[in-house]
Amino acid sequence: MSRSDDVAEVAGQKDEDVRPFLAAIASSSNDAIIGKDRRGKITYWNAAAERLFGYPASEIIGQSVSRIIPPDRATEEMSILDRVGSGEYLAHFETKRVTKDGRIIPVSLTLSPILGPDGAVIGISDIARDLSETQRLAEAFQQREALLRSILDSNPDGFIVIGESGIIKIFSAAAERMFGYAAAEVVGRNVSMLMPEPYSAAHDGYMQRYRDTGDRRIIGIGRVVAGLRKDGTTFPMDLQIGEATAPGERRFTGFVRDLTERENRDRRLAELQSELMHVARLSELGQMASALAHEVNQPLTAVANYLRGMRRLLNDDSPPLLRQGIEKVAEQTERARAIVQSLRSLVKKEERPRSAEDLEALVLETAALVLAGMSRRVALIQDIPADAQAVFIDRVQVQQVLLNLMRNGVEAMEGRPLQRLTVRARRVGERVEIAVADTGSGLSDEVQARLFQPFVTTKADGLGVGLSICRTIVESHGSQLTVTSVPEQGTTFLFDVPAAPGLGAQAEPL
Repeated sequence: MSRSDDVAEVAGQKDEDVRPFLAAIASSSNDAIIGKDRRGKITYWNAAAERLFGYPASEIIGQSVSRIIPPDRATEEMSILDRVGSGEYLAHFETKRVTKDGRIIPVSLTLSPILGPDGAVIGISDIARDLSETQRLAEAFQQREALLRSILDSNPDGFIVIGESGIIKIFSAAAERMFGYAAAEVVGRNVSMLMPEPYSAAHDGYMQRYRDTGDRRIIGIGRVVAGLRKDGTTFPMDLQIGEATAPGERRFTGFVRDLTERENRDRRLAELQSELMHVARLSELGQMASALAHEVNQPLTAVANYLRGMRRLLNDDSPPLLRQGIEKVAEQTERARAIVQSLRSLVKKEERPRSAEDLEALVLETAALVLAGMSRRVALIQDIPADAQAVFIDRVQVQQVLLNLMRNGVEAMEGRPLQRLTVRARRVGERVEIAVADTGSGLSDEVQARLFQPFVTTKADGLGVGLSICRTIVESHGSQLTVTSVPEQGTTFLFDVPAAPGLGAQAEPL
């Protein structure tokens, strides 16, 4: 039996039997139910229609349905009256309606012809459902989806979603850049295509074992694995896998971080640290050689003078063995002096080339070396304005100075309640002043007076040549290394270097 037959059968029953039944349905419905004749005059208006459109039944019944039709929908309503008036049934027809207070609301309409005893269409039943909340939720969902997509696309980590059979469902923009595939090339294919052998061949077996046993091997646990790019190259990556249950299927989410850059950075830091250590050893050796030469040359000179005096005391009657012994001692004394001089020449530094360097980048790189691997937290404050960033220096030597001063500052703050290391710079004329300050316990006046002398140190295992080396490097850049210290407040080292050519002069001292 068709819907028209159902309507006809109900219409054929006695009015006293049908009306209570229809009234109960209409009054309890949450959807607005509107009855109208074929010309669009409203003949019925239930309570839900009053709530939705704002018109009480007493005000709207007998009026044209155009009262709730937006002006731009008038032609549409005429078409609806013609179609349903000719017996057509319309379901879930989405359109717009207007309320008494002028609000335009989206609605879904189900329209049915109302048949008379003779089967002719005598009116139209209009059931309207408010879509405002549905559309609001849909728009909110779309906004959240767009936000999530934006986050995933801007995230440097790749994001991949697969089904429980290993088929790729989502492939983010970062994953595209990382693996070299466009999303369209991988979505719908097995994720094993992103793995080198033997992991690629074994992956489906891992998935099947998890489905059978529920035994987690990597889910929820980060692991460093190898990824396979489109061009066939492999790269190390950190893989984090999570699990989510979607309707009808489990999904697995994977965040992938390319570790190539980190490995390159770690390698660069290791190479830089090795280079600085090498330069430091040469510098320390040079300082030690200079100090030793100065100290050893004095007794050697005295020995040579004594030997010259002893030669004058010799005469023809002196024993030959004594004469030979004195000559041998003189020879060995000269040899010792020659060895010391040779050592000084060996470690003597040549003039090193200088270039324009970024002071801010240099400080950050040095801080990474100083603070890497520390178990305690040290706050690093960097204050380098734009006009003080470009300096004309020997990069390795000045970094050696910064490394020594910053490391000394960190060590001086051991056990202190406030551990803050500050590196400041200011442009002063054609030079840039640099200050390295700590919040340690400070230095005594006695230590300050001898601080830059070789072999003077406050460390139990130090050689006492680091600051002496720093002073020599700073002096080679046309400056002096100075220190100010306040007991229980900290110590500040200050020096300056040439500014890179081309910057305007400033005059703001530290």
